[in-house]
Amino acid sequence: MINIMFTSAGRRVELIQEFIRARNEKNIDGKIVCTDMSELAPALYFADKAYTVPSIHDPNYLKELLDICKKEQIRVIIPTIDTELEILADNVSIFREIGTELLISSPETVKISQDKMRTFHFFKSIGLRTPESYIQGMEYQGKFPCFIKPNYGSSSINAFKVKNQMELDFFKYYIGDYIIQDFIEGPEYTIDIFCDFEGNPIYLTPRLRLATRSGEVMKTRVVYEENLENQMLRIVEALKPKGPMTVQAIKSVVDKEFYFIEMNARFGGGCPLSMKAGADSAGALYDLLSNKKLKFCRRVANTEFTFLRFDQSIIIQRQTDGGYERT
Repeated sequence: MINIMFTSAGRRVELIQEFIRARNEKNIDGKIVCTDMSELAPALYFADKAYTVPSIHDPNYLKELLDICKKEQIRVIIPTIDTELEILADNVSIFREIGTELLISSPETVKISQDKMRTFHFFKSIGLRTPESYIQGMEYQGKFPCFIKPNYGSSSINAFKVKNQMELDFFKYYIGDYIIQDFIEGPEYTIDIFCDFEGNPIYLTPRLRLATRSGEVMKTRVVYEENLENQMLRIVEALKPKGPMTVQAIKSVVDKEFYFIEMNARFGGGCPLSMKAGADSAGALYDLLSNKKLKFCRRVANTEFTFLRFDQSIIIQRQTDGGYERT
């Protein structure tokens, strides 16, 4: 039996659906379990079993997860948000004691991906282009426009294009713990990576970001460029990520080169689209958990697919015990 748990499931309905699809196609005996701190998180109502848990900042958070893992015989935990990665990466051993693995990269890889200045230094250390970056306490020496955002942040929250020094002074004060980067104009790309448990690549799937909302892609198309794929392999070789990783890059309109800007050591919001296109990392995870050996699959996603995402609602009804049930 392969029971998988998604923590902080939130609105990750497409991701849950892809794992249910892969499980059913492979005739896997197992459940999809989801947790979230809110009983109104939509993804809870698509899982086989759902639990509400304390905030990740609550001292009882890990204990609650351990109790659920024991009760549901969870084989692997898949975290879905940045803010819980570090605490889970630092506590892999206590879950292994009860037979539960975490699909999460090393603590060092998590730290590199969450601290954008460390991300900048990492890209430079392996010879990749990346916008020059400056954090609080450093004088910005680049040109305008530039870009400012939190050094620890996600979902494009408090991320701004800055036109002049007056705007920069305001946003430095407004954001506080900021990073300023040279502005690179050009099309944006997301690269969905999936590796085995030893950090060997299985899928590398670049997607052109055609439209976004609140940092999450709304329109996207799978593309392939050999130069981009080769650079991604350098990232994988250096970090050896366990399972999923998402990388953001911009192709400059000036020199036509890729500039790498961010990484997330988890499944990105648009990763189900790469799965639908043929880079089936959900199915690959079930194969790995079934002790199958997988090789690097080059260019398996369909480049003729363009994905258009939209909002959709479900109805849940309050029950006599105070909980909710999907109608």
